[in-house]
Amino acid sequence: MFPDVEQALRAGDSVRGTTSPNPPVGCALFGPGGELISTGATSPAGGPHAEIHALRRAGDKARGATLVVTLEPCNHTGRTGPCSEALVAAGVSRVIYLTADPNPQAAGGAEYLREHGIAAEYVPTRVEALQPWLASVRHGRVSVTAKFAATADGFTAAPDGSSQWITGDEARQHVHADRAGRDAILIGTGTALADNPSLTARHPDGTLMPRQPRRVVVGAREVPEGNLTRLGFEQYATPEEALDTLWATGARDVLVEGGAGLLTSVFALGVVDRVQAYLAPMVLGGGRGVVTRALAPTLAAAPRFQLSGLHRLGQDVLMEMER
Repeated sequence: MFPDVEQALRAGDSVRGTTSPNPPVGCALFGPGGELISTGATSPAGGPHAEIHALRRAGDKARGATLVVTLEPCNHTGRTGPCSEALVAAGVSRVIYLTADPNPQAAGGAEYLREHGIAAEYVPTRVEALQPWLASVRHGRVSVTAKFAATADGFTAAPDGSSQWITGDEARQHVHADRAGRDAILIGTGTALADNPSLTARHPDGTLMPRQPRRVVVGAREVPEGNLTRLGFEQYATPEEALDTLWATGARDVLVEGGAGLLTSVFALGVVDRVQAYLAPMVLGGGRGVVTRALAPTLAAAPRFQLSGLHRLGQDVLMEMER
């Protein structure tokens, strides 16, 4: 019997934005008849991993159970002990993991389990919650998502500078929910001065969501008293400084919300791993573009992404792309 992987995926989704520099892992324990025993998700850094939470909640029921986990159980001692050893001690009989651990310091958990009599099966599955963390491991830096809202013909503001609102309520609420799962949000000083944003994740009624990202402004110009200064933010002179500092202080999943100058800089640096393009059924014919200058002289030389998601949000469309 193959257990329900959705339980583990949902558990991982529930802790996005809270676990860095560790990955947001979810898991679920199932009994011999396929019944759900318990679930677990990674705690903030220094706390128990997903498997430990599930084992503690299961108690003696873990013996002979099947575990589904979104990432291969770790096999090293850091701030917590190896999950592979805990699973052996608990008497789990089978482990299904959806993503192989790319971190050489933590990998090897599946092999350890097999050596100790536990059936460890790798079932390759795309786990959305893990994608930014996986990119950060591959590149040794924070994973960068570039986000913008534009008209169908590619403008982010009208010729008179007005930009509120290109997209509708459903798209904007999706942005707020997405912010709540990020480690940090970056904007340029131009956007900070022009829009006086709060960069918070809010419910439709305006109240704050439980999780809030770090708010980061990039640029040398001083940001006067406003929403950002009241809420607290970090400021760095260049995107390189901002991204390096965020990596060094534990961030792994960063959303760049603009404006055009900052988006141009991060595209030019070659660090954009994913793009979120919120597109409205509106045509301006002129105005402010997504970036301030050409990124390549020819189509062949342009940064290329592959389509990873297409979602209708009211009258708008979210097009997601990744490297």
